[in-house]
Amino acid sequence: MEKKILDYTLVPFGLAIMVAYHIWLLHRIFHKPSKTVIGVNTINRRFWVRAMMEDPSKNGVLAVQTMRNNIMASTLLASTAIMLSSLIAVLMTSGTNNRSTWNFVYGDDSELGLSIKFFSILVCFLVAFLFNVQSIRYYSHASILINVPFKKMSPQPHHEHLTTEYVSRSVNRGSYFWSLGLRAFYFSFPLFLWIFGPIPMFVCCVVLVSMLYFLDVTFECGWAAGISDCDDEEFIVAPNPV
Repeated sequence: MEKKILDYTLVPFGLAIMVAYHIWLLHRIFHKPSKTVIGVNTINRRFWVRAMMEDPSKNGVLAVQTMRNNIMASTLLASTAIMLSSLIAVLMTSGTNNRSTWNFVYGDDSELGLSIKFFSILVCFLVAFLFNVQSIRYYSHASILINVPFKKMSPQPHHEHLTTEYVSRSVNRGSYFWSLGLRAFYFSFPLFLWIFGPIPMFVCCVVLVSMLYFLDVTFECGWAAGISDCDDEEFIVAPNPV
C-alpha cells in the first residue's frame, strides 16, 4: 500500500471514530444525563447555585471563590491555546526546505501535506482559545449574578425560580464551553501525531476514544442531588430557552 493511500484511509477513519463517539456522547447527555459525568455535574450545579443564592451573606464568598477558580482554569487553557497557536504559526511560516527530507514520517511528507497537518493543529488550538474565552465570559457574569439576593426581588415564587434558573444557565454554559475547549485540546493529540504518519494518528484516535469513554460515562446512579434511581426523564439536560 502506498504511503499516500494510508493518509486517505486511516486519517478519515480515525477522525470519524472521534466524531461518532462525541455524537453518541451528546445524545446520551440529552437523554440519559445521570449516566454521564457531564450530565451529573450539570444537575448538581443547578442545586449548588440555588443553595448559594438562598443566603448570599453567608455563601457569597464561597460562590465567588468557586467562580474565580473556574475562571483561572479557563484562563490557563486559553493562554496555553493561544501560545501553542503562535508556536504552530511560527513553524508554518519558518523555513520549509528541509521538511521533505524527514525520513521518520511514514505517510504523505509533501509540502502540501505538512502544511495541512500544521494548519489542522492550529485550527484546534484557536477553537480551544475561543471556547475558553466564552467560558470566562459566562463565569464572570455568573460571579456577579450569584450574589443577587433573589428573595428580596419579588415576593412571587415563580420570580424566584426564574432568577435561580437564569444564573444556573450561565454557570452551566461556562462549564459547557470549558468542556468544549478541553475537547479541542483532545482533538489536537491525534492531529499532532499525524505529523509522524497516519498510523500513529489512527492508533491515538482509538486509544483516546477508549480513554474518554471511561472518563465521560458513569454506571452508578444517585450521583446527582435529588436522584434516588436511574430515571432520567425529569432531568433532561436540554438547553433552556432564554
